[in-house]
Amino acid sequence: MDEELTTMDEELRSLAHRLRDEAGGGAAYERLLVTEDREELVAVLTEHRRPLWAREIAAFRLGCAGDRRAFESLVLLLNHRDPDRCVSAAHALARLADPRTPRAAAALATNELRVAYALTPVRLLTLLRAPESVPALITVLARRLAAPGDPHWRVALACVEGLGAMGDKRAGDVLSAARTHPRLTAAAEAALARLA
Repeated sequence: MDEELTTMDEELRSLAHRLRDEAGGGAAYERLLVTEDREELVAVLTEHRRPLWAREIAAFRLGCAGDRRAFESLVLLLNHRDPDRCVSAAHALARLADPRTPRAAAALATNELRVAYALTPVRLLTLLRAPESVPALITVLARRLAAPGDPHWRVALACVEGLGAMGDKRAGDVLSAARTHPRLTAAAEAALARLA
C-alpha cells in the first residue's frame, strides 16, 4: 500500500494517513484509496451506514477528479467540527471547480452560528476569488470587529489577509477599522498597502 501511496497526490496521502486509524486499515480502506471506478466511489456516498471516513475518502477523490456528484458531501465536510476534514474538503472543492462552490463557501463563512468553523471557508473564498468572495469576507470581518473581545480573531485575520490578497478597494473601510485591533494591525496595514 505504501508504494501505491507514493504515486498519489500529497493531499490524498495526508488524508490517507490521517484516516488510517479511524478506518482500522483493512481492505475496504485500501480499496477506496486506489480504485479508479468512480461509480464505486459514488456508491459510498449514497449507500446507508457507510462510515464517515469512507465517505470522506470517496468525496475527496471524486472532487479532485472533477466529479460534481461529490459536491454536497464536500460542502458538509467543509462545515465539519474537525479542522482537518475541513481542509481536505476545501482542497477537493477548489479542484472540483463547481460553480456552486463560492456561494456555499460564502454561506458557511457568514453563518454567525458556525463562526467557530469559518476559518477554512474564509480561506477557500480567498483561493476561489469569486464574485462572492470579497462581500463575504467584508461581512465576516466587520462582524468580528464589532464584537468586543471576539474570540475568533484567527477568522478575522484570515479575512484581512484574504482581502489584501484580492486587492479589492471595497475592503478599504473595514481594513482601516481592522488596524485598531492589535492582532490584526500588521496584516491590515499590509492589506491596505496592496489596495493603494
